[in-house]
Amino acid sequence: MKKVTIVFWITLAITVGLSAWGVITPNSFEDISAAVMSYISTYFGWYYLLVVTLFVLFCAYLIFSPYGKIRLGKAGEKPEFSYSSWLSMLFSAGMGIGLVFYGVASPVTHYAIHPPTAEPGTTAAVKDALRVTFFHYGIHAWAIYAVIALVLSYFMFRQEKPGLVSASLEPLFGDKMKGSFGKVIDIIAVFATIVGVATTLGFGATQVNGGISYLFAVPNTFWVQLVIIVVVTVLFMMSMYTGLSKGIQYLSNANMGLGALLFLFILILGPTLYIINSFMDTVGEYIQQLPRESFRLAPNDADERQWVMDWTIFFWSWWIAWAPFVGIFIARVSKGRTIREFISGVLIVPTVVSFLWFSAFGMAGIDAQNNGANVAGLPKEQALFAMFDYFPLSMVLSILGILLISTFFITSADSATFVLGMQTTNGSMSPPTSVKFTWGLAQSTIAAVLLYTGGLQALQNALISAALPFSLIMVLMVVSFSKALKQDKEKNWK
Repeated sequence: MKKVTIVFWITLAITVGLSAWGVITPNSFEDISAAVMSYISTYFGWYYLLVVTLFVLFCAYLIFSPYGKIRLGKAGEKPEFSYSSWLSMLFSAGMGIGLVFYGVASPVTHYAIHPPTAEPGTTAAVKDALRVTFFHYGIHAWAIYAVIALVLSYFMFRQEKPGLVSASLEPLFGDKMKGSFGKVIDIIAVFATIVGVATTLGFGATQVNGGISYLFAVPNTFWVQLVIIVVVTVLFMMSMYTGLSKGIQYLSNANMGLGALLFLFILILGPTLYIINSFMDTVGEYIQQLPRESFRLAPNDADERQWVMDWTIFFWSWWIAWAPFVGIFIARVSKGRTIREFISGVLIVPTVVSFLWFSAFGMAGIDAQNNGANVAGLPKEQALFAMFDYFPLSMVLSILGILLISTFFITSADSATFVLGMQTTNGSMSPPTSVKFTWGLAQSTIAAVLLYTGGLQALQNALISAALPFSLIMVLMVVSFSKALKQDKEKNWK
């Protein structure tokens, strides 16, 4: 039986304390979290843009550098999972609910309500809508995941260190990482994971509620969302008992299959040529505008700057808050791959899949909006189902959509309990069920509290606030990893 560490008890106490605060004085909780979020967005927006772009450049360097041939494990060690299962698991953990939640909502909102620069409803707004959606779900997002996953995988499998964030900083700080300083680092990582996953569970609950509300006139309220969270918690607890190689792997493969089915349905029965042409055109626009978008803050245009804060900074915060969870999980399933293979798989393949998904669902949503469907006028969590109404077999599609959200919901929570268990049992590759069970309840509780105190806005506030401290740790991890690579070269490349 692996013993839990002090990280477990301190982080659990913080989680319980925040949950109690949110339940007892929700207005105070919402006001303070909003104030913190506003301060960070205003004064650290430039920092988020800079640090995420540096992560992209670092990944690009590693792909083409001699370091790319280093294997994440011992020489000749083979990967634990097949390439298809590996990609399915990292994709399901890394972005599943986000794609379904924003697949229609983001492009339609950018087109019809609040484009970054163009006039709503114009041809220019269509181009803007898909391009900025690509930007938010493209290589910048996956570079965040790739960096932390690569660093952790390297130290876990090549240097045989514990699967802890603090262990990856030992080349910089030495034995300090084995004391109280290292515990603080791990506490920040665990807490960021809880907030990041809880936020996503909140989004998933609201969209499932939105779907059944749209289809069956079920009230769209916190109490219905709470029931959804409870049901999904029971389901992912059941999946958790089957372990990594069964429950998560099987559900991840099922997610990809169900997602592919919906994608093909929309592509074939939707405006097929429009979708394909838009995909090709927007990929070109994305590549051309990537440098500008990477640093865009619009200091002389208040409206455009607010758009950047509301969307780009929010998404970068979301990916950073998810980074410890997704990074540790991807690291765990990536043993045996080379650095070049790892970064290419994590950075490029999911980016292309995301672009295809948003092209199909986004352009189908815009087409439906232009042909009389009220996609843009509904809450974000119902946009997908309003778009389905434009297609034959809309009820079947909607039920499949709810099922896909639910399975992504389960795999995200299941993966998160595994990662949280690792981080609070000194990096154990098989954390005790009791520890995973505790974290499953904790992240579901935080999700419910955030919805109770302020709905989607409270979720966004929590994300941006939690991401800042962990982003600083990620920068240190990159520096530490670079130092370790140089030592590896001097020792093994003679």
